[in-house]
Amino acid sequence: MRICMLSVHTCPLAALGGKKTGGMNVYVRDLAKEFARRGHDVHVFTRSQDVCAPKLSHELGPNCEVIHIPAGPETPIETDDVSAYLEEFAEGVLAFAAAQGEGYDVIHSHYWLSGLVAERLRAAWGAPIVQMFHTLGIMKNEVAAYTGEQASEARIAAERRIMAFADRITAASPLEKTQMVWQYGAPADRVAVVPLAVNHHRFHPIPQEAAKRHLDIAQEKKLVLFVGRIEPLKGVDTLLRAMRRVFDAWPGCRQRLCLVVIGGDANVPRAQMSAEMARLLEVRSQLGLGDLVAFLGRRNQEILPYYYSAADVVVVPSHYESFGLVALEAMSCGTPVIATRVGGLSFTVLEGITGYQVADGDDEAMADRILHVLQEDDLRRRLGMQAQEIAACYRWPDVAAQLEALFVAAGAGRGIRLALPQAAGVA
Repeated sequence: MRICMLSVHTCPLAALGGKKTGGMNVYVRDLAKEFARRGHDVHVFTRSQDVCAPKLSHELGPNCEVIHIPAGPETPIETDDVSAYLEEFAEGVLAFAAAQGEGYDVIHSHYWLSGLVAERLRAAWGAPIVQMFHTLGIMKNEVAAYTGEQASEARIAAERRIMAFADRITAASPLEKTQMVWQYGAPADRVAVVPLAVNHHRFHPIPQEAAKRHLDIAQEKKLVLFVGRIEPLKGVDTLLRAMRRVFDAWPGCRQRLCLVVIGGDANVPRAQMSAEMARLLEVRSQLGLGDLVAFLGRRNQEILPYYYSAADVVVVPSHYESFGLVALEAMSCGTPVIATRVGGLSFTVLEGITGYQVADGDDEAMADRILHVLQEDDLRRRLGMQAQEIAACYRWPDVAAQLEALFVAAGAGRGIRLALPQAAGVA
């Protein structure tokens, strides 16, 4: 198949941990590589944000190209502002396809902005649309009391329209499918639950001693770890309050315990920081955690397995997650996870098996669970081993196979017979 993947507002090649880079970037990148490995021709279209960057990249390997389409200013802009340039973006994709002399068999669109572009492309090519949203505006608004961030009515209306016209929709968890059907009126028979996966070649256990040595962390140091974008939705302030409780309840750990926060722009002058990063640094100061919490900023994927493996526990305190890929990466490295009981995390983190779940915003319960894992070595090892076993079930070949079946079904719904390459199905 020739697959057109749309990731309009963020590039799968972008460095992770920034304002607009996270799980979706990883998903698009690793899935595109898996499709190509299975014999498909894959083109990933994204908006150009750097006039000096090459418009065509083969960084993801053979049969997989990332195309940067100029649409609006070739600089980073706010996500909602990208909507003003969707027609220009669609025209750019159509022009590229025309120059290639071929169309596409299926359009796999990611996020609501890409879904709107997909409608325009389907009108030109007749190819079916398989849509993934990654986050939903209505669900983000349900936690706005925590985050102070509201999804626009325009976004929610667009999501509702996309769910009505897409040939197939994927949900990351059964809960997300329910939210689509009940909150948006999505046709249940067109929504398929396809969980995310993890790159097991990259995320695998490293002996903790070796991981700490690689990172130059003292062997006696216990490590609590957060990895993710620095934005209110991620609930890092809840984790900071929980750590204050941990240090108060366990006075002897002060010299042997540290919270490490990976993500965001921690290494720039205050004037250049995001508002959320500056706020979290202030919260750290107010809680008296200045020398006990390290904000490291962004780290590339190649080094993350060392941090996951060095950590005694990874905490995912999000107010909302459609899936929660960080939890799965940590589990794949054999590290237990404490997460809020929200969205896909309630399916990924298994209570008492791979870690623990706590109520959203409950820093007291979070502190209690952190202490429990840190102080019980046998428990921590057992949770870590079980976490790795569970994470091993989340494989990109399985995700790709499920999506191939959806592509074929979506094509059949339009009277189009899509054939899989012989390589498809190879594990």
